[in-house]
Amino acid sequence: MSGLLALLDDVAAIAKVAAASVDDIAGQAAKAGAKAAGALIDDAAVTPKYLVGFAPARELPIVGKIARGSIRNKLLFLLPAGLILSAFAPWLISPLLMLGGAYLCFEGAEKIWHALFPHEHVVDAAPKVPGDPTHLEKTKVAGAIKTDFILSAEIMTIALAAIPHSTIWMDAATLAVVAIGVTAAVYGPVALIVKADDIGLVMAERGEWALTRKAGCMLVRGMPGFLRLLTIVGTAAMLWVGGNIVVHGMHTLGWHPIYDFIHHWAGLVGGLASEALAPTVTWIARATMDGVFGLALGLVLIPIGTRLIAPVWGAVFKGKA
Repeated sequence: MSGLLALLDDVAAIAKVAAASVDDIAGQAAKAGAKAAGALIDDAAVTPKYLVGFAPARELPIVGKIARGSIRNKLLFLLPAGLILSAFAPWLISPLLMLGGAYLCFEGAEKIWHALFPHEHVVDAAPKVPGDPTHLEKTKVAGAIKTDFILSAEIMTIALAAIPHSTIWMDAATLAVVAIGVTAAVYGPVALIVKADDIGLVMAERGEWALTRKAGCMLVRGMPGFLRLLTIVGTAAMLWVGGNIVVHGMHTLGWHPIYDFIHHWAGLVGGLASEALAPTVTWIARATMDGVFGLALGLVLIPIGTRLIAPVWGAVFKGKA
């Protein structure tokens, strides 16, 4: 009997350790996911454009295909690559993170540039004539998954840098939770967004109560504005997160002037507020200056990206979609 009780004690102790590990994984994954907020919002803002022109019945299946491709990108390619990088070349994480941050700055600045100078915007060169819907769907899904791969790489790199490293299994489990969690956090809302106008239309036409019909009309009318707002928020988040990543990376690598300038002035601005509001005001000031730096960096990168990198990339990967 005493042996059985001892065994139960051991099992209980193991269960407690396992539960603590699960809590650690969940906590670390949540913090890492929060660090990747800018890329997450951008991912959610970008994806709906790939559904334009398809029948409503195909929208959710297409979102599902893109989500499965996103999970495959993260779990089969990016997670192992991140673990190998962490084990054998951890010194590369910060430069790669800065590269991803610079990409976010470029994307955010390019969106602002195109909004200010729409005549310079290069419209997607997709065929304008009707074609095979199945082929068109495959092409659109493949393009969305390629775009997702870039954003997913940034998310996973941010997560890898954010989690405190322990065993390879703990790191792998945390990154897997991040991969699944952020995919659900992006494509769950995307599915709701792309079907919101259909839901609103059904409410407006078939609602039993006047309030339901009115809410449906408001939903249909409000979706274009909501999508524009989502794009604005996503752009601001990209500039903030990208600028913060690059500034912090330069600080980590030993170049401190911009980091010190931002933290000094953010502290001064925060000091003007009351004691209760000081941390919030300081954070807003720091995030604003990170975003301004991100915008400036992105504007510098626009000619490099559009006139040098994009043509080379297109020449190398043309026809490999």
